[in-house]
Amino acid sequence: MDSALASAAAIADQRQKIEQYRHILASVISSSPPDIPQAKRFLNHSNALHSKPSRRFLGTCFFFLCVMAGIVASAVVSDEVPLVVSRQLLQTFAQELGKLEPDSQKEVAHYALTQIQPRVVSFEEQVVVIREKLAELYESEQQWSRAAQMLSGIDLDSGIRMLDDTNKLSKCVQIARLYLEDDDAVNAEAFINKASFLVTNSNQEVLNLQYKVCYARILDLKRKFLEAALRYYGISQIEQRQIGDEEIDENALEQALSAAVTCTILAGAGPQRSRVLATLYKDERCSKLKIYPILQKVFLERILRKPEIDAFAEELKPHQKALLPDKSTVLDRAMIEHNLLSASKLYTNISFEELGTLLGIDPRKAEKIACRMICEDRMRGSIDQVEAVIHFEDDTEGLQQWDQQIAGLCQALNDILDSMSSKGIAIPV
Repeated sequence: MDSALASAAAIADQRQKIEQYRHILASVISSSPPDIPQAKRFLNHSNALHSKPSRRFLGTCFFFLCVMAGIVASAVVSDEVPLVVSRQLLQTFAQELGKLEPDSQKEVAHYALTQIQPRVVSFEEQVVVIREKLAELYESEQQWSRAAQMLSGIDLDSGIRMLDDTNKLSKCVQIARLYLEDDDAVNAEAFINKASFLVTNSNQEVLNLQYKVCYARILDLKRKFLEAALRYYGISQIEQRQIGDEEIDENALEQALSAAVTCTILAGAGPQRSRVLATLYKDERCSKLKIYPILQKVFLERILRKPEIDAFAEELKPHQKALLPDKSTVLDRAMIEHNLLSASKLYTNISFEELGTLLGIDPRKAEKIACRMICEDRMRGSIDQVEAVIHFEDDTEGLQQWDQQIAGLCQALNDILDSMSSKGIAIPV
């Protein structure tokens, strides 16, 4: 070190001298861990120099080395060091950060971010690099939320760093995807909502697809199963197999279709769910899915028994089996509502006691569920609390009236056309 510093000091050209000092600095940085005694020797040498620019440069280089060791990072961003030099120094620090061991890298980077925080506006570019490096490290360790938190600390709306909408969309989607790895729908939704303002004008097909997948997963996690099913089904219908540099795997499309079926089955029983079930049942691809047998029974409105429900439960994710306030699970609620709707197609009326036995629940709970479904227009019927009986109404009569009205309209239109034809009025075809 002493001979290298002496050799650098002997160089007459100022630019060459600084470059030589940079070379010496790089050799010290590459040591693991950074050699603090050598760093101090470096500082002592810089103080011995009479040239003010050299003294300033070498002094800040020492501060940088101390940051690498986690000692006095605040010195780099202090007012005593020129802003131009500090930025250049921190940029080098940020880029070299990945050379440290993971634990040292995290400790030093967090320390640097803390020290930079009071003047973060002056060092935005450097902070972004540090945060991205930390996010990559946390992601490699599968600490998804920590990685997302690092990226979420980046100011995307800064007036100093002018980012285009594509970069903002990319960051929002990336953060949302990381939060979703930990099933954190709340934080993920916050960034997907930001992305929703940017995706409408985006022509980046890969980003747009990633946004759609994140949105569907958020709806799934929030138990908005019918909306999630429609989103998943839309993704499964993608015809392109190459979008930008990303190749769409058939397995991924099959998973999206399977997720659409699962979410539809878990959705609240009613007319809307029945329409989506019909769409899925008619899709030939569904017949190849492992969960097709239960899709078929649900579509045909057959009552599901416990062995069938248990087999379906094995395919579900934890949030789809989560416990509800009434001590039942999401799956239990969906299956009870389905079986109740199926029973309404089989029975004209049924007592609370018999219904409870059929559904495998307490009669009072069966009454409460039936009442809710009738009030929400998801099932047609009425409740006689005096007799403790539920009366189901058949939709057949309503459908027949609807068919008769359509037939009447068509006949009236034919009469008008015949009248026009008899009067010699030309009828455009």
